[in-house]
Amino acid sequence: MPFKPNYRQQRNERSRSKEQKKQEKLQKREEDAARRKAARGPEDGEETDEGRSDEDATDTTNPETPDGSQENQG
Repeated sequence: MPFKPNYRQQRNERSRSKEQKKQEKLQKREEDAARRKAARGPEDGEETDEGRSDEDATDTTNPETPDGSQENQG
């Protein structure tokens, strides 16, 4: 006589295979995006760490008002 069907186990196997397919699809999409991005190369609008301007790297520890004087912090 055959065994009773184990519906919970069957459902778990289906959901596990679905999740595996999702992960494979996501990984393939990420690889394709990285390949396209590498083929495109750096664009003019993108900034790299070396390409940051001095304005971007200013020290913000001493806030100044637009007229150039320091704000009163007390």
